[in-house]
Amino acid sequence: MKQPGSVLIIQTAFLGDVILATALVESIHQKFPNAHIDFVLRKGNEELLAGHPLIRKVFILDKHRKYMSLLSLISDFRKNRYDYLINVQRFTTTGLMTILSGARTTIGFDKNPLSFFFSKRVPHIVGGVHEVERNQGLLESLGINHHAQPRLYPSALQFDKVKDLKTQSYITVSPASVWYTKQWPSEKWIEFLSGVDTKWKIFLLGAVNDFDYCKGIHERLPGKTVVNLSGKLTLLESAALMKDAHMNFVNDSAPMHLASAMNTSVTAVYCSTVPSFGFGPLSERSFVIETKESLACRPCGLHGYRDCPQGHFKCALTISPGQLHQVL
Repeated sequence: MKQPGSVLIIQTAFLGDVILATALVESIHQKFPNAHIDFVLRKGNEELLAGHPLIRKVFILDKHRKYMSLLSLISDFRKNRYDYLINVQRFTTTGLMTILSGARTTIGFDKNPLSFFFSKRVPHIVGGVHEVERNQGLLESLGINHHAQPRLYPSALQFDKVKDLKTQSYITVSPASVWYTKQWPSEKWIEFLSGVDTKWKIFLLGAVNDFDYCKGIHERLPGKTVVNLSGKLTLLESAALMKDAHMNFVNDSAPMHLASAMNTSVTAVYCSTVPSFGFGPLSERSFVIETKESLACRPCGLHGYRDCPQGHFKCALTISPGQLHQVL
């Protein structure tokens, strides 16, 4: 097919969703190396794609001033007159962006409420396929039939920022999650880390608002070499640190996708959710840890909850720290 001059990708969901959508950037670039690729994401996630060598421009949707931001973006899109617009999101706002963009060909999932106005609608099926493969379906009309892996590009300066932290063998732990039922309890992390050999330096990773949570874990690990880096590294600096870790321990949350994008060793603890939803780790060396009990209530939903709907949280509490020790 004819080489497209420009492609716009829209993914305005959460951090992990943006990371997984970078696989589309890789696939398009592999097929059409001269195409200009632009990307739309929500405000707060733009640091992920800062300096990305394959993306020409990153557009930001500010959801706090949603309608003004939307109008401004649509005006910018129409000036660019994209050959293809790929909408990964399934909500009305991105549907409006798509149909008013002026793009020559618009492609999105059929679950978007405005998808009947798109040039091409692609079925969105949950279960049995990874999100990266599911998103790949959006590129089939461009003649792209094989998906790439998601990838992030920390800069040399970001790798240099964490260089001095890598003076001995280490593991990273990202113990927090936005959702309670996707977060292995702190007492479990403490029990696991208490049994980790002292040869491993332990870095606790997270956002600024995870600092106190990580501090509570750190304070209960006497005799261990633990550094609480929550809020002290940017996302790409965290990715640069994770790259050379012996193992990165995470929940079913954004740090797992950071590991996938760096193709670094990762062990993902699944509590209320399951990998078959399509959001499992993609690193060549990866492990999934789940309860060994058969629970009728699990999974209780595609996303997490603020509290266990059953009140017992067995999906997390029945995971043994020994299951994590086995991968070290």
